[in-house]
Amino acid sequence: MNAQTLATSYLTALEAADLDALLTLFHPDAVVHSPLYGPTPAGDFYPRLLADTGRSSLHLRGVTEGPNLVAIWFRFDWTLPSGAPADFECVDVLELGDDDRIRTLRIFYDTVTARPAFEEETGTSWRG
Repeated sequence: MNAQTLATSYLTALEAADLDALLTLFHPDAVVHSPLYGPTPAGDFYPRLLADTGRSSLHLRGVTEGPNLVAIWFRFDWTLPSGAPADFECVDVLELGDDDRIRTLRIFYDTVTARPAFEEETGTSWRG
């Protein structure tokens, strides 16, 4: 799968809250490093994220790639279950294994607006 196809598949599954489609992109031992959730196995991270999402709209800005790496720049219009907005623009860096599935995903964004809304909604966050 090329970088553009992987990025599109990932963002489409995330926006649709399609857990099965998301997890097929990941190696079974994959870890997601998130500013709000901390380092978490992908199989635990995505159910938590989807449970904490009332609505999402994702807007791809760009995709870059290197050896075994794909970076996806996008805007995440994230609404929490209460209806509170927690929008951000971010870059996800995907480290791929030999099977082209995601082994590690590192999420980078400024949490200045998302963290307060998230913590009010959930009561906590990693490093909060």
